[in-house]
Amino acid sequence: MNAVVPIRNASAGGCTEAPVLKERGQREVFCGLTGIIWLHRKIQDAFFLVVGSRTCAHLIQSAAGVMIFAEPRFATAIIDERDLAGLADANTELDRVVTRLLERRPEIKLLFLVGSCPSEVIKLDLSRAASRLSATFSPKVRVLNYSGSGIETTFTQGEDACLASMVPVLPKAGADAPADLLIVGCLADVVEDQFARLFKKLGMDKVRFFPPRQANELPVIGPNTRFLLAQPFLADTARALEARGAQRVASPFPLGVEGTSQWLWAAAAIFNVAKNHFDEVTEPARLRASAAVARQRTQLAGKRVFFFPDSQLEVPLARFLSRELGMELVEVGTPYLHRQHLAEELALLPEGTFLSEGQHVENQLDRCRAARPDIVVCGLGLANPLESEGLTTKWAIELVFTPIQGYDQAADLAELFSRPLVRRLKLAA
Repeated sequence: MNAVVPIRNASAGGCTEAPVLKERGQREVFCGLTGIIWLHRKIQDAFFLVVGSRTCAHLIQSAAGVMIFAEPRFATAIIDERDLAGLADANTELDRVVTRLLERRPEIKLLFLVGSCPSEVIKLDLSRAASRLSATFSPKVRVLNYSGSGIETTFTQGEDACLASMVPVLPKAGADAPADLLIVGCLADVVEDQFARLFKKLGMDKVRFFPPRQANELPVIGPNTRFLLAQPFLADTARALEARGAQRVASPFPLGVEGTSQWLWAAAAIFNVAKNHFDEVTEPARLRASAAVARQRTQLAGKRVFFFPDSQLEVPLARFLSRELGMELVEVGTPYLHRQHLAEELALLPEGTFLSEGQHVENQLDRCRAARPDIVVCGLGLANPLESEGLTTKWAIELVFTPIQGYDQAADLAELFSRPLVRRLKLAA
């Protein structure tokens, strides 16, 4: 049965104390294997070996759009009928596949064994397999494992599980090590470079990014490490870092001009950057981004938006659309609402925003149809049916695949929402 529970937080304002509709029922979402598509581009000498079915292989191949003659850094070790029937030793087969893979691809330095629904159903212990293979191929190759199964998760949790699996192998810093900052979460290289330049101009030299671009560039973690989440869906990773002694810096997420400014300032303040110096460094990019976003506001101000739960980006996106583009929030649904990590975002939402957590797709479809919003943010499986009913949609997964963080991407993020509305007007003309 659905229940409405309040968000409890010490600070008041916005939606900090707003009730949240908790929904449990039919779900419509991609699985965590989808995260491999951006993870394999980020860690450039890593390889992702999915232990799954042909369906898993088709999903990743279709999502990635990789041509047949390319050599991507992911593949699927197919679980077939012989494995399911117990006629073959799955571990022996997996060892054979990994050995052949590493012989063919000697540039691999980090290998992830990625669990799937089929591997979990047959109780294949990939953790033990990873330990065994890592001992065999170390020090040249480190083997880790995580679950990309979609049985109980949403697709962005694939990244969370991947990064959490890396935390135990991060080098340890001593108690006397100088304070440093760790940016946690996959960012497009261009966005990471932009942030790195801003931090350097602010005088913050000890800034690292996780995951790194190379497997041998793992950041050192210790009690003087402060970490700033770049994505709102990294709960397990944050918990693992805190267990290693690192401390999270609370802030909104770097979406839009306001979110980026507050995200950067949260880190700068921790490292004693003077406010006037911060304003001086960020002002050119901030003013340029504000002007670009203002041009998109003319298309979006007053428009009503409905978020289906999908990527866990929904709350920061809703804050951006409401505060910087003047859109009205009909409903903000999210698969999981992490109260602590989203506290600053919730405080910035308009009072009275309707929030829902979890999914009961039939109930949400009924509310969406009744509200008839100007634009619906949803998964691919819902977009086409809703378009056929005359509703304008935006694919939620595009907001994960596209660089949207930071000042230089703020207008691009706004345009992702204005473009479907423009298209609808042109089709209606």
